[in-house]
Amino acid sequence: MNLSKDLMAASSTPLVLGIIAEGETYGYEIVKRVEELSGGALNWTDGMMYPLLHRLEHQGLLESRWRVADSGRKRKYYAITTQGRKALAEQQQQWQVINEALSRIWHEMKATTRSNDDGYQFA
Repeated sequence: MNLSKDLMAASSTPLVLGIIAEGETYGYEIVKRVEELSGGALNWTDGMMYPLLHRLEHQGLLESRWRVADSGRKRKYYAITTQGRKALAEQQQQWQVINEALSRIWHEMKATTRSNDDGYQFA
């Protein structure tokens, strides 16, 4: 299934902040962690990840430092800031409200469409 770019963009900030809250990490590792945590449903690209990381850093939600990885490669590692943790908590609460509202709405829509005689079935 192709997911809407708008939906992907809206969910990317809390996902990235949540992953970085687990511990300092770098872009490619975040991409792989998103794929792993989503069971392969979310496949991000570097072209999406790095502008997001730079924006979050500019907003003060992340901080970065260059470090030599175990492989010997120099990588930019990101860590969440106190402000980033607050933003993550707020976004998690907002997404919980949205998730619960959509679940209620869809459940109600199913009940309503089942009682209609127009033959339409809500999935």
